[in-house]
Amino acid sequence: MTNNSRSPENQGNTSLYRAVWRWHFYAGLLILPFMILMAVTGAAYIYRDEIDDWYHADLKFVEASGNAVLPISSQIDAALLPVPGTPVKVLPPADPTRSTEIVIAADAGGRQAVYIDPYRGDVLGHMPDRTTLMWVVRRIHSLAEFGTIPNYVIEIASGWAILLVLTGTYLWWPRGDQKGGVVTLRDTPKRRRWWRDAHAVTGIFIGIFIIFMAATGMFWSVFWGKYANEFANGTPNGYPSGVRVDVPLSTIPMIEAFGETSWTNENIPLPQSVDGGIGQTANPGPIGIDRAMSIFNEMGLTPGYAISLPRGETGVYSASIYPDDLSLQRVIHLDQYSGRPLIDMGYDDYGPFGKIMEFGINVHLGQEFGIANQILLLVICALIIFMSVSAGVMWWKRRPVGALGVPPMPRDTRNLTVVTAILAIGGIIYPMVGASMIVIWLLDYLFVVRPQRKMRAARA
Repeated sequence: MTNNSRSPENQGNTSLYRAVWRWHFYAGLLILPFMILMAVTGAAYIYRDEIDDWYHADLKFVEASGNAVLPISSQIDAALLPVPGTPVKVLPPADPTRSTEIVIAADAGGRQAVYIDPYRGDVLGHMPDRTTLMWVVRRIHSLAEFGTIPNYVIEIASGWAILLVLTGTYLWWPRGDQKGGVVTLRDTPKRRRWWRDAHAVTGIFIGIFIIFMAATGMFWSVFWGKYANEFANGTPNGYPSGVRVDVPLSTIPMIEAFGETSWTNENIPLPQSVDGGIGQTANPGPIGIDRAMSIFNEMGLTPGYAISLPRGETGVYSASIYPDDLSLQRVIHLDQYSGRPLIDMGYDDYGPFGKIMEFGINVHLGQEFGIANQILLLVICALIIFMSVSAGVMWWKRRPVGALGVPPMPRDTRNLTVVTAILAIGGIIYPMVGASMIVIWLLDYLFVVRPQRKMRAARA
């Protein structure tokens, strides 16, 4: 005869199990819809280059020609014909079949990305900057597409995902003479126990990946990511040592100039040009974009880099490249008058924290290990979706009719206090998560615990 009291479904008889289960339930209730959203959009974004190249092929590709590529200055002139304004960024083609992308701060307002045939100077088309299909998917992935407040929600969901894995691991942990539900499935999909086992077994195999993805995703978050970046780069642990040089710095961060940079470089201020300008007879005028690009090529910058053009008299020519190979990451700033390199930095210059974070983010984006990285992340995203669906099915089969189905309170409420205190450590590390934990705790007390106590008192 089987001792069902030792099966996972009946571990609710122990106060500690109930306490952990209760928080696991609330974590899932809070974030499962966001887990599905992040998994679906994340799976698509893994193949961002492939999808954008297919969807925007008419803008991104040209017929390779035996003719010489036109000077970038001529291509900028061509881009200004349909979109009058001020050129701010240039993305020269990475290979002979690619178009040139030129970003214009339009006189009519906003920024437009204009695509040019580099051999003929023809305008292939233009669209608002950073509105490609995959840019939209990326913004939906972080909820940035819907404003700042929803962006905070994703930060909270990422923190709760970590707590969800930790509490789920405790609930999965084999107890007594448990035979199934550890690495095997019991029953059939018609039964709740099959869904419980499928959920638990899947979770234990991919839990470490969920923690990794949630933790590395936090570095883009609007609250924690900002302060983590400031903390890291307040010491040589984050900013490349090449930034800490004796050159005048502006107040313009790199992310504002380029729109997208590595996490470590986001808030690095651009340097200022000092070798010429008004009143300087030695270098009366700027070197121009064609000469600047020639210098970047002579310095061995990997093709596919982007160039931010000088802003005002003290602006600089800045080129950056963030390829899949971390060792090829590089940023070069040139004085716009002399062409002198003011700062030249790469991955090897990063501090230890910066290197760790860049590696983690590169894996998060599916870049570090090529196709294998992409396939692994795609499988993980699919399993996250399955786990989320199985959690919903499991809850639906268990919940009482007309009730939310919150797991029962532990008989010894001190266990709930202990578990809450342990989880609060995560709330301290991620303050937005901590704030949401307080809200959940208050709602649980006001609308679940207190009414149940009143009901028991009335029955007594």
